[in-house]
Amino acid sequence: MMLEIKSVSKSFPGVQALRNVSFGVQQGEVHALVGENGAGKSTLMKILSGVYTDYQGQLTLNNHNLTLQNPRDAQRHGIAIIHQELNLIPELTITENIFLGRELYTRLRTLDLRRMDQAAAKLLTQLNLNIAPNRSIRSLRVGEQQLVEVAKALSLKAQLLILDEPTSALSETEIEHLFQVISALKQQGVTMIYISHKLDEIYRIADRVTVLRDGEYIGTTPIDQISVQELIRKMVGRNLNDLFPKEKVTPGEVVLQVENLSLQSDTRESGYALKDISFSVKRGEIVGVTGLMGAGRTELLETLFGIHSPRRVEGKITIAGKTQVIASPQQALKAGLAFVTEDRKNQSLIVQHSVGHNMTLAAMKRFLLFNFIQSPLEKEAIQEMTQKLHIKTTGYHVPVDTLSGGNQQKVVIAKCLLTQPEVLLLDEPTRGIDVGAKAEIYTLISQLAKEGTAIIMVSSELPEILAMCDRVIVLCEGRMTGTFDRSDVSQEMIMEAATARQRVRVEETELEN
Repeated sequence: MMLEIKSVSKSFPGVQALRNVSFGVQQGEVHALVGENGAGKSTLMKILSGVYTDYQGQLTLNNHNLTLQNPRDAQRHGIAIIHQELNLIPELTITENIFLGRELYTRLRTLDLRRMDQAAAKLLTQLNLNIAPNRSIRSLRVGEQQLVEVAKALSLKAQLLILDEPTSALSETEIEHLFQVISALKQQGVTMIYISHKLDEIYRIADRVTVLRDGEYIGTTPIDQISVQELIRKMVGRNLNDLFPKEKVTPGEVVLQVENLSLQSDTRESGYALKDISFSVKRGEIVGVTGLMGAGRTELLETLFGIHSPRRVEGKITIAGKTQVIASPQQALKAGLAFVTEDRKNQSLIVQHSVGHNMTLAAMKRFLLFNFIQSPLEKEAIQEMTQKLHIKTTGYHVPVDTLSGGNQQKVVIAKCLLTQPEVLLLDEPTRGIDVGAKAEIYTLISQLAKEGTAIIMVSSELPEILAMCDRVIVLCEGRMTGTFDRSDVSQEMIMEAATARQRVRVEETELEN
């Protein structure tokens, strides 16, 4: 075994995160590590990467005892990790992030920016990411930032590469490129631990899979010797026969009407990020929005929610029969919209604040009397949402970042529901959460629709779209290229619409040649 984990335990105040975990990772394999949020996967990876040093047990790497004092120590031993949550500095460039702490210098001891830029550009090319290395991280979308994380890890020439949910924000094309890189690294003898909630990825690239549950080791099995249902049962301790609990709901009247909505591009180039988008959403209806990365999915929700300057927005938005000009998120909330963003930690939560404060922040006016917070009313609302959404927490006063990813997402949804929205906007609502928590989120979405909430759900996971949505809107390069009813749509039809404009350009090029 290249890596052996022997009787590793780790506890936090009031929580036993790991309990006597033991298993091995073979040289040159892709070893999947799965389990629900809170199973102990991230804690174990932080031990392997030198973040946590106070634990019980023993690690060996290539038959030598491994004692790590800090993350830099892990890097020196050839261990690199790509974290689930982005670990980049937004104000710095791609190159500066990749070489942070490992800068290259000229003979005169000045920064060798040219050599670093060249090396960064080579890594980006390897990942087929056509972006200048001197661009700031802040200017990149989440999927592009994730690929920069991959490039940063590759630059370390690691012999043990830990990938923690590396595809959570990537398009299908980017995932394909990442898998090609993983395959090439494996051929070069690089050992990888791959953490993902996407079981189709596990079955595609892993050699063996280890399951953790509630901080304990459940078992390790060759991936070709375990079925999906058996793997899920080991992960959650029960069978999940109905992952998508979509209830049949008869839609009511139209709540949201969007007519010829356009968003001008924010770059110097002329053009539109969205162009002539028209659709409606009825009460109790779930409308899915999908497409490849860059199609305009997130931009559509952001435009509806007033995040972009009204000078860039054209078209007409009608909510509950009233035409709205939404110039800010505050106006969107007042008009009856609520938005669960794609990046919950940076855009939807104040992670250092309590669960309760995060829940009531957007609806604080409901609990004010003469500008004073009515604590009993606020507490009652928090308790009601905690029970309704089955949020697992030791108390509403604890910091929200102590919760698992699935429970953090429920807090975000609770915050939106307390604003009593007419329309709920969901951007990748199950991104980065485990299969058990996904089932709970799907149940909640279905229940909200049953109660009459109009829902727009953006997702890059086609099974999720097909199972949960009454209608599907497909975007390609900011244009609507397909609308389908639930009863007559397939993955093939969605993908054909998602690449429609690209295929037209290819055909035009072939005709010209």
